[in-house]
Amino acid sequence: MEHVVTTGWTVARAASGATRLAAFAWGVLAYNLAVIVWGAYVRATGSGAGCGSHWPLCNGEVIPRAPSVETLIEYSHRVTSGVALLAVLALLVWTVRACRPGHPARRAAGWSTFFIFTEAAVGAGLVLFELVADNASMARAMFMAVHLVNTFFLVAALALTAWWLSGGAPVARPVHGGRALVLGALAALLVLSGMSGAVAALGDTLFPASSHAEGLAATLSPASNVLIRLRLFHPMIAVTAGVILMFAAFRLADLDDRIAQRLARLVVLLAGVQLLGGLVNVLLLAPVWMQMVHLLLADLLWIAFVIFGVQVLAKQKV
Repeated sequence: MEHVVTTGWTVARAASGATRLAAFAWGVLAYNLAVIVWGAYVRATGSGAGCGSHWPLCNGEVIPRAPSVETLIEYSHRVTSGVALLAVLALLVWTVRACRPGHPARRAAGWSTFFIFTEAAVGAGLVLFELVADNASMARAMFMAVHLVNTFFLVAALALTAWWLSGGAPVARPVHGGRALVLGALAALLVLSGMSGAVAALGDTLFPASSHAEGLAATLSPASNVLIRLRLFHPMIAVTAGVILMFAAFRLADLDDRIAQRLARLVVLLAGVQLLGGLVNVLLLAPVWMQMVHLLLADLLWIAFVIFGVQVLAKQKV
């Protein structure tokens, strides 16, 4: 009898620990999304040079004295990014200790750690190469696109860590069939849309338009800065990706897989809201707050799609 009670208590403690770990993983993901959105505020307000060309120090100091508003904004982003890195490291250690070897969450947590470090490296590069503030070079645009791709990989890894810690089914092995190819193509479209969006947002920040007529004329003018002219591509790519995704989602999910069907509905909903958000962003001439909302929606859509894709591949058809 005592053995049964002890065993039951052990199982209950393990289940409670697993629940806490899953909740922590979702919390780390949510916190990283907040840091990412705050990074958009740093870029949109031109505060990226608030700490000068110093990294990791701020204007050569650990804690800046008599800081300007721009310095406070940039410094707060660095501090919150540092906390995000520590949180991801804590998630990795906890996941490795709690999960058996071969558990998919362990691999996802490992990739999360890798991408949080590369995220920091890209951010440091932007500062050290002075690709911030009013820098309108193609080098900055390329860095921003790479930054977006790394961010997508980071949040995908964090989302999968949380999903698998919450009991989500792993991808079936081996991966085969047309579904994997379609999901890969859709993922590439979403990443391309995000990259073009990062460049478009940079153009909106550096070359704001006072009216729609002025913005359109500048976009179509061959004499305009290349960042202005590149803004034209993002709406076309985004609409194409969104429409294809909305049509493909339900076709990819099995009718008898209720989880995949629910995720498909979420993906379609977020795709529609994101397209609407993009339209509002254009109509309002890309105010800072709307740029932040637009980025958050892009990340949420990406997360939903990644989890949806994993669920679809967990029940593959030959």
